[in-house]
Amino acid sequence: MLAIREHSPNASKTQKAVTVDLPYPGFQFDLCLRNQHLISKGFKAPVSLKTGTTIAGAVFDGGVVLGADTRATEGEVVADKNCEKIHYLAANMYCCGAGTAADTEKTTDLISSKIRLHSLNTGRQPRVQTALRMLKQMLARYGGHIGAYLVLGGVDLTGPHLYTVHAAGSTDKLPYVSMGSGSLAAMATFETGFKPGMSMEEAKTLVSEAIQAGILNDLGSGSNVDLCVITHRGVEYLRPYKEACQKGVRQGDYTYKQGTTAVLQTKVREIMFDVVSVKEQKMEID
Repeated sequence: MLAIREHSPNASKTQKAVTVDLPYPGFQFDLCLRNQHLISKGFKAPVSLKTGTTIAGAVFDGGVVLGADTRATEGEVVADKNCEKIHYLAANMYCCGAGTAADTEKTTDLISSKIRLHSLNTGRQPRVQTALRMLKQMLARYGGHIGAYLVLGGVDLTGPHLYTVHAAGSTDKLPYVSMGSGSLAAMATFETGFKPGMSMEEAKTLVSEAIQAGILNDLGSGSNVDLCVITHRGVEYLRPYKEACQKGVRQGDYTYKQGTTAVLQTKVREIMFDVVSVKEQKMEID
């Protein structure tokens, strides 16, 4: 919001001044204040829509694999079938986002810029712990009002790291994690198939199966499986890695001949209308 205020109109031309209120950086919660005012006046507040996602990650011998589905929902409506939920933070770390899509993208963009400035200032490769501290401090400052639930994964000089970051700022560090509405099915897959010291291919297969379990057991998750493999050698972004929900082929012919359905009643109504004649006029061109 950009507000411009002009001082007293009775002042002379030399005394007149215009004050410009620049918008504050970061998130704005003006609409929250508006909703509270509407509720106090007896109006019904806007209803928040349910979101759905399955994001997961696992650590293997030498790196991290992150995975996510690609369905974005607005309540009962599928808003996007190919949504990108694995966000770039730095060359050696990525972040999966669940919750409100706008909040996750804005949060990861802000932290990515801060990490880049930190790297330029220090002249070193950023650590995953640095990004974790920035994320948790930022989300905790807003008290959970930012709907961003993140899975942070990366590799630095201390090895591979995998964290979960909740909207209120709490964090966890585990060898395998899952978040989102399909996290229970994904976690069941991890608890069944995870083993320490897995190879890269084993980790990719396990994370892919965890995301597919979330897709098949949660209506808020769907479409394809995206994977991001992070090692000391670089990043391999696989989009899409696998199509979990493929459209089937019709087994029969669903076209019917005219007359198949019986006509029970026919009624013709006369429509009264006025005929208006329109005369075209050519435009004069100089």
